Amino acid sequence: MKVKFFATYRAIAGCESFDAPAPCTMLELLQYCSKKWPKFRDLLLDKSGRQLGPDLIIMVNGRHIQHLDGINTKLTDEDVVAITPQMAGG
Repeated sequence: MKVKFFATYRAIAGCESFDAPAPCTMLELLQYCSKKWPKFRDLLLDKSGRQLGPDLIIMVNGRHIQHLDGINTKLTDEDVVAITPQMAGG
């Protein structure tokens, strides 16, 4: 599957996107990213490591995971996952 990073997450990962191993769940993908890039650990997941971080937006094939199965969303090789921090402006 293709995983794309946006905004400050690109700087943390040092890339715009990467190919991730699949099949897996969203939780497994976020745990994988947290191990690959330790700076993501407190951004992608909460302290328990089992729930989404508070300021995170994740889309799978253009659909917010909130409208899928949340952190338990199953991912396949064909999926495109977009991970971005929530942003505010004024």
